[in-house]
Amino acid sequence: MDLLLTNGTVVTMNREREVLVGADVLIQDGRIARVGRGLKVRSAARRVLDVAGQVVMPGLIHGHLHACQTLFRNHADGMELLDWLRERIWPFEAAHDADSMRASADLTFAELIRSGATAALDMGSVRHYDAVFESARDCGFRLTGGKAMMDAGQGLPAGLRETTEASIAESLSLLARWHGTHGDRLRYAFAPRFVLSCSEPLLRQVARLAREKGVRIHTHASENATECDVVRQRVGQDNVAYFHALGLTGPHVTLAHCVWLTAEEQRLLRETGTVMCHCPSSNLKLASGIAKVPELMDAGVSVCLGADGAPCNNNLDLFVEMRLAALLHKPRVGPLGMPPLRVLEMATLEGARALGLEAEVGSLEEGKRADVTVVDLRGLHVTPVPREVLGALVHAARSTDVSHVIIDGKLVLKEGQLLTLDTAEVAESARRHASRIVEQVSA
Repeated sequence: MDLLLTNGTVVTMNREREVLVGADVLIQDGRIARVGRGLKVRSAARRVLDVAGQVVMPGLIHGHLHACQTLFRNHADGMELLDWLRERIWPFEAAHDADSMRASADLTFAELIRSGATAALDMGSVRHYDAVFESARDCGFRLTGGKAMMDAGQGLPAGLRETTEASIAESLSLLARWHGTHGDRLRYAFAPRFVLSCSEPLLRQVARLAREKGVRIHTHASENATECDVVRQRVGQDNVAYFHALGLTGPHVTLAHCVWLTAEEQRLLRETGTVMCHCPSSNLKLASGIAKVPELMDAGVSVCLGADGAPCNNNLDLFVEMRLAALLHKPRVGPLGMPPLRVLEMATLEGARALGLEAEVGSLEEGKRADVTVVDLRGLHVTPVPREVLGALVHAARSTDVSHVIIDGKLVLKEGQLLTLDTAEVAESARRHASRIVEQVSA
């Protein structure tokens, strides 16, 4: 069914980065049919939403996420990465069953949609990834994701241990069941967790299979200084250099964090077109460090934004990540180093690139999939809003200002209310399953 958004300020993120005041967006058959002024007069759309005083923008896109971890929010504070994984996150993930995984995914996508996100690149745990896809399918979210692959490493609980053969087999099975389904809204990505949990034979097979199957690779790299030291001791190379030697770089690869890159690794990212995901809240909370994002972007590296997992954030709000990314680097590179447009590009166009969907989403242009977020800028904390709205979106707007969200042409959030999930049921299920898992791990 047609839908017309009328009288809004449209932040197109098109090639010219046009911002159209008092403009309309016409959606037909899941795609953007027209963007411009006066469409209400010429359109026979059955549904019309008047969005006067609001910004119509591309849906926000998370380039790195762990939907399996959202149940464990507020249960893993005050730790650095490797201890955080071994003492908290891995035991929690190992205690998941299919029902708790579905509860965690439902909680994730409810929060994401309400905060204006329309798509994400997700890394699951080792098991039960069908439940994550089922949740995204049912709530209308656009998801690219895959099970975590972990066939090596120290400190792994029994529930996360798998052989190389089993890891590959389950990944291929999930790919066959889900990749390209539901109008291509759900897509698979191989997700080897990181160097320290993956054998070289596994990583070599992932590199080969990703190219054979035409799917993405999503992993972590150079997040923590201690991790980098251990990687060098184990494989004799830095993270990105090692991945590159095994064939795990390129435009189809997204690497989360990249805080501790060497000059050579920065060159490899640039020359191979590998996408990097900046997760500022996570990197601060785990005391991992601050990635040199402005310098990397100036050098031509593609950098998107992500929240990472709820236990290392503790929310999944890209408005928070945008504001933090805009401010965090200024003391080092100056007040003009991260202008609002650059940050919005990270949260939209570069996020689309991280999912391999830059031709389909990330901007409001005719022919693209209709993934749209509407932000109400009439709140006291945003007022007054200048004609140039980009700074207001990045520096002042909040996730609670999101009024409408459309994914694949379907309205999934209207006037701040979720239409595809019952928030009370989602919260109650999340509390119940989280309590069971925390008690089980603590026993």
